[in-house]
Amino acid sequence: MTGAHGNEFVVGADAVDRHGHVNNVEFVRWMNEAAVAHADARGWSSAAEAAGAAWVARAHRIEYLRPAFAGDRVRVLTWVVDVRGASSLRRYRIERAGDNAVLAEAETDFALVDARTGRPRRVPTELRAAFDVPHSG
Repeated sequence: MTGAHGNEFVVGADAVDRHGHVNNVEFVRWMNEAAVAHADARGWSSAAEAAGAAWVARAHRIEYLRPAFAGDRVRVLTWVVDVRGASSLRRYRIERAGDNAVLAEAETDFALVDARTGRPRRVPTELRAAFDVPHSG
């Protein structure tokens, strides 16, 4: 988990579905918020914008392990594990902060795209160098 970034928050009642637990869509929203916060904190968002590019999600994979409920304090940890070509793989661990129970493990495949054309674009060397990943290729 080199270079991990964490967000913590309390789950609101509006996140709960008719089954009494947090809706799965909320987990994706939490992942996105954590990824953006991490990228903003490291300067990756502004570097991509300066290069005329933007990161877009290509695929999410989530394994739900335990439910979350309104009032739970949740921690979302995220880190980048690989950057190559025009893509980046980001992982997440979503935990209940009170007992450190892992609620979900997930990952997102991101693509860097040209902001004007929407076409994939190779990650610039200077941006690639900013990612703290062990085997960026």
